[in-house]
Amino acid sequence: MTCKGICVRYKAQKPVGTGRYASGQRRCQICEIFIKWEGLWCPCCGYRLRTKPRNLKYKAKLRARVEADSMEAAAATEIESEVQEVTVKAKSKSKAKTAKTKTTKSKTKDKTPCKHCEKLFVYPDKHEKNCKKNPEVLSSQKTESIAIKA
Repeated sequence: MTCKGICVRYKAQKPVGTGRYASGQRRCQICEIFIKWEGLWCPCCGYRLRTKPRNLKYKAKLRARVEADSMEAAAATEIESEVQEVTVKAKSKSKAKTAKTKTTKSKTKDKTPCKHCEKLFVYPDKHEKNCKKNPEVLSSQKTESIAIKA
């Protein structure tokens, strides 16, 4: 395998403040270049790309950087979860307030008892038409007969 010059299109600039491997760059040993490429194989020569440093010193640096990034990510997710909990609590408080206002509105209407069963209703006239203890409803139910088809 030899370099065909395609890798020049994917040549990566050296990042400031972080290492090449930490920023996602990969190195091709055949082309002798760092490239910004997501695959495991060089787009130019087809050789396997290096994703980790070979030197012990740089391996330790990369390991420390990865651990620091994972700790930052964990802290960020904890903060997001706390923010979500606060918003959920705020929403539940507002729902509780609206529930309280709804119950107070229904309490302002006076309930009157039914003439037949003495239960309290906001609209007793609607209930009295269908009340089971209403003699008119009872008599109409007895006179109606149900025809059964044989």
